Amino acid sequence: MCFCHVARSTPPQTCPLLPQIKMNAMMDTPELPAVFDGVKLAAVAAVLYVIVRCLNLKSPTAPPDLYFQDSGLSRFLLKSCPLLTKEYIPPLIWGKSGHIQTALYGKMGRVRSPHPYGHRKFITMSDGATSTFDLFEPLAEHCVGDDVTMVICPGIANHSEKQYIRTFVDYAQKNGYRCAVLNHLGALPNIELTSPRMFTYGCTWEFGAMVNYIRKTYPLTQLVVVGFSLGGNIVCKYLGETQANQEKVLCCVSVCQGYSALRAQETFMQWDQCRRFYNFLMADNMKKIILSHRHALFGDHVKKPQSLEDTDLSRLYTATSLTQIDDNVMRKFHGYNSLQEYYEEESCMRYLHRIYVPLMLVNAADDPLVHESLLTIPKSLSEKRENVMFVLPLHGGHLGFFEGSVLFPKPLTWMDKLVVEYANAICQWERNKSQCSDTEQVEAELE
Repeated sequence: MCFCHVARSTPPQTCPLLPQIKMNAMMDTPELPAVFDGVKLAAVAAVLYVIVRCLNLKSPTAPPDLYFQDSGLSRFLLKSCPLLTKEYIPPLIWGKSGHIQTALYGKMGRVRSPHPYGHRKFITMSDGATSTFDLFEPLAEHCVGDDVTMVICPGIANHSEKQYIRTFVDYAQKNGYRCAVLNHLGALPNIELTSPRMFTYGCTWEFGAMVNYIRKTYPLTQLVVVGFSLGGNIVCKYLGETQANQEKVLCCVSVCQGYSALRAQETFMQWDQCRRFYNFLMADNMKKIILSHRHALFGDHVKKPQSLEDTDLSRLYTATSLTQIDDNVMRKFHGYNSLQEYYEEESCMRYLHRIYVPLMLVNAADDPLVHESLLTIPKSLSEKRENVMFVLPLHGGHLGFFEGSVLFPKPLTWMDKLVVEYANAICQWERNKSQCSDTEQVEAELE
């Protein structure tokens, strides 16, 4: 007989006082986990608060503020330009931050930017400088069937190869516009300077030469003048310099300019809205461009302006603001005796009241580069002149104006669409005026 025995395990003996001891120990230990959770919640709340403030998420979307005088033209524009009365809706997550809009414009320019095909033109200026611009033919028939050319002046140190310019040009071409884009003197890295001078804040020589070329080459074309940032200052100054510059000009659009360099220089040195930081970045970029042409500007063989000295080059290396660069180098290209004189003469503010063609001035309320005090200039002008409309959306930053639903922006911006929509409306306005004049003339002859 086989007998198997499986032994039963005996449970361990426990002390009857152990539960009481554990309970007392727990009561004596501080509630660290609860305190730690509270700290985490506070940290998360603080981070969320900062995100909401920085991204400006609580800011509403709204149609742009409009400043204009009631007239037949303004009523026609409000009817013909839906973007003037519709909400501008930036991307939900980051689009209400002027800093992010500006940073994306500065870093990316645009998303999925097209590559329009154009021809580069060269013009020799009277002082030996070689000015260049790119010419792009229209890709469709214009909405009123006319020959219309957009003459475009980009922002500081920009040119036709910048992504935001390419995006706008492609859209304008598809709407029937020929486009001529100025390349600022010295901005293109593969074009050498042929005289000891480069672009400045308000020099209109190169832009004027481009416009004259278009007028001579296409005698039947009409002009739409467009300027972005610094380019807005140049085109407005150009139109106001002489009445002849406004011949064959249908309208002018200026986007994100500051109107007065003299007023802007004070605000550009302030840390409010990080303007001093932006100033440093822009100055650093300008230094790189100037130094890339130092042999043409400061070489021993170069006949420099009398006021431009070799010591100015050493001061350029240590400059940390645009004001320092303007004072030590830029003003001397044109022989200005002081920085104040340079800023007063080169700013378009003193020329705006001489512009008689329809003029649309566009700025964003959250543009970190343009202080709100500068916006009193276009507001005041629009109150006095029937041809002026000032458009001020809440958001958009500096040349951003991205649109999108939540996170990713669309390739085409609100700014691109508004400029073309306004130009189309002005073309239609002029066509209607012409037809009315023809009808009145026929009726007069019949009588």
